[in-house]
Amino acid sequence: MKLVGERRALASAVFAFYFMVYAMLLLLGFVQPEAGPMITGICGVYGLAFFSLVAGYFWARWYAVGVGLYGVITSAVGLWQASKMPELEDMIPILMFIGGTHLAATLMLWGNTMAGPYDGQTAWREKLHMDDNAVQRLGRSVIRAGVSLPLVLIYALAPKPETASLVMSIMGIVLATLGMRALVKAKTWGVLALGASGALMLTLAGAEAVWGANTVRVLYPALGGGLMFAAVAPFFRPMARWVWAR
Repeated sequence: MKLVGERRALASAVFAFYFMVYAMLLLLGFVQPEAGPMITGICGVYGLAFFSLVAGYFWARWYAVGVGLYGVITSAVGLWQASKMPELEDMIPILMFIGGTHLAATLMLWGNTMAGPYDGQTAWREKLHMDDNAVQRLGRSVIRAGVSLPLVLIYALAPKPETASLVMSIMGIVLATLGMRALVKAKTWGVLALGASGALMLTLAGAEAVWGANTVRVLYPALGGGLMFAAVAPFFRPMARWVWAR
């Protein structure tokens, strides 16, 4: 199945839809003020996925696939919670819709055929001096960062009373966003920033578990931190070889 333009349009429409949903929630005042920053952050995640796909940035397909997988993961977690809590049974159809649309967007962007308008271009490879192995490594990293960034934003921007936790969460956001921007520019410090963000999130997950927080408050930073480490893992071996050669 090719239909590259049609698949790109449909995937972009999915991300545009969720961007508009979160934007309308904010504009119409359906969100409590303390949850405003969190919803704004997620709105930005979808807005960036939509804009980058339409603009044709070389990293856009990777990032959008990551955001789509994030939606699938969170829907699965939500369905698991709803199955254990009878008062959440009414949310099951909504969660299935969210998971299904995100899965559809991910599948529409998947495959070598869809790489042509994005990471399949040669100009950016020549500019960054990247061979096929380096491109595959970068692609895996951006996808994993795309999955983890919304998780980090949700946990970090969610209302929380602990001042120390809030400061570390904001640091995690800054490191994650700056690190991802540097990663797509093939900057070494981007890998280090993403790794530091992952370490912070895992530390916070451990702290939440010690404090006796609920499952969600432990799961989100744990998933976000673990995926951040997974995002930079492909670069560990070449970086270690470079250091050893020195």
